[in-house]
Amino acid sequence: MQMTFRWYGKNDPVTLEKIRQIPGVTGIVSAIYDVPVGEAWSLERIMQLKKEVEDAGLTLSVIESVPVHEDIKMGCGDRDRYIENYCTTLKNLAKAGIDCVCYNFMPVFDWTRSDLAHKLPDGSNALIYDDETVKKMNPLSGDLSLPGWDASYTKDDMRSLLEKYRSITEEDLWNNLKYFLDRVIKVAEEVKVKMAIHPDDPPWSIFGLPRIITNKKNIERFLKLYDSKYNGLTLCSGSLGVDAKNDIPDIIRTFCDRIHFAHIRNVKITGEHCFEEAAHKTDAGSLDIFEIIKAYHDCGFDGYIRPDHGRMIWGETGRPGYGLYDRALGAVYINGIWEALERS
Repeated sequence: MQMTFRWYGKNDPVTLEKIRQIPGVTGIVSAIYDVPVGEAWSLERIMQLKKEVEDAGLTLSVIESVPVHEDIKMGCGDRDRYIENYCTTLKNLAKAGIDCVCYNFMPVFDWTRSDLAHKLPDGSNALIYDDETVKKMNPLSGDLSLPGWDASYTKDDMRSLLEKYRSITEEDLWNNLKYFLDRVIKVAEEVKVKMAIHPDDPPWSIFGLPRIITNKKNIERFLKLYDSKYNGLTLCSGSLGVDAKNDIPDIIRTFCDRIHFAHIRNVKITGEHCFEEAAHKTDAGSLDIFEIIKAYHDCGFDGYIRPDHGRMIWGETGRPGYGLYDRALGAVYINGIWEALERS
């Protein structure tokens, strides 16, 4: 496996120089963040990003993410044009030597939390999700600012989007996902770029929107939509793990040959549809991180791994969930378990 680390570009306070100093981290996970969703990424811009990473002594390993336009998810409007642009981006990424793309198919909102700086008993702070709090949130109020909220949407844009989604069922979303895969995976096969869908986070409906990549049964259905090794998974332990019914080591062992990218993090389940993010160590949360890593090791996983969301510790401030210190501890913890498994 290759240990990687998420980097948000030049404005990220966690610099490439700092990331390079984390033992065992050799790869960078990043994206081009200023291209409008749905527009194609130019080869020139991709090569600029790659050069910046390589000049710092690291490798641009995974693109996370190439966003999927809402017209594609809703199956309307200019979806064919946006899919064609997506294919162009994949071709340009392949020319730059990129072989793995993470993406998601969550309507409107990406990963969502109710509090970005909940203070934990040890004095650190973490992202949490409280179901009752989220139910009281109004995405049309204009004052909601959370991960997954696209700040480019005006209140009118958001109202229009949510209104359109009222008529879209889970089955509609499945059909629109298949339409997307039927066109994109053919190109991915041609240029040898592994597509890796990220599970929905959290794995249940929010704000009345459908979500489908939520459990083992649905993952199996997803992989059968287009049966190709280039149609694969970003297996996120924290996203799926907040539902206690999801057995993460079992999911890994079942689908290991289709997992291209692994996000590893711990969560502490605090109630029905309630959780807080925790340190990576097993006893800090509700997930057995040792067994999760062992499952990857046992099935010979040779893809990309990164520590996922971390707490803010030691007085650090920055992008919620993406500070340096706790994620660095997570990377070293994961590498330590992997080394022990290799030696045994």
